Amino acid sequence: MAGSCRMIDEFAKDNLHGRLRRDRKALLWKLDGLSEYDARRPLTATGTNLLGLVKHVATVEARYFGEVFDRPSPEPLPRWQDYNGSDLWATEDETRDQIIGFYRRTWEHSDATINELPLDTPGHVPWWPEPHTNTNLFAVMVHVLGESIRHAGHADILREGLDGRTGVRAEHEKQIDEEARAAYCAKIEQAARSAAPINWDQTPPGSVCRG
Repeated sequence: MAGSCRMIDEFAKDNLHGRLRRDRKALLWKLDGLSEYDARRPLTATGTNLLGLVKHVATVEARYFGEVFDRPSPEPLPRWQDYNGSDLWATEDETRDQIIGFYRRTWEHSDATINELPLDTPGHVPWWPEPHTNTNLFAVMVHVLGESIRHAGHADILREGLDGRTGVRAEHEKQIDEEARAAYCAKIEQAARSAAPINWDQTPPGSVCRG
């Protein structure tokens, strides 16, 4: 029975870790080919930006796979008590290469924590509310994976809004068919209009469909 439990734990760890690696790469790919301005500029009313998402997720990983398990990240981090949102955007003095390098070095530290510790290794998250501060590696892996997936999704939408590029991996990217996209978008727009009790002759459409 004990051997069977270990096999299940390793299977769970390998699958969670594999998905985390995949989404790390997907998030970084969203910066590929962008100008410095487009990589940094706010793309929503709340200031969400692509390089800031990378910086934020790197900081999240560094904390959760570092101090939570008493394995502090070698990267300099402000105290969590002093959090002020500065990890959500890049200053003019921070280069893209610096932030990407921080993220990649964090991967190495996180991977060492994941590889060296069993899933039931206890951890302590002081910024979580009681009674949830005491946790374990399995719960932290699920939490960090959720953060990474969420922000990779944000990045996907932001990048699509900039130049229409979508996808998870560069090798699977397809050439954009603008005509097919416009027709598909128009079909959804028409369905939305048909379902909504609005006088469209008097209301600006505001559609994002092109073409």
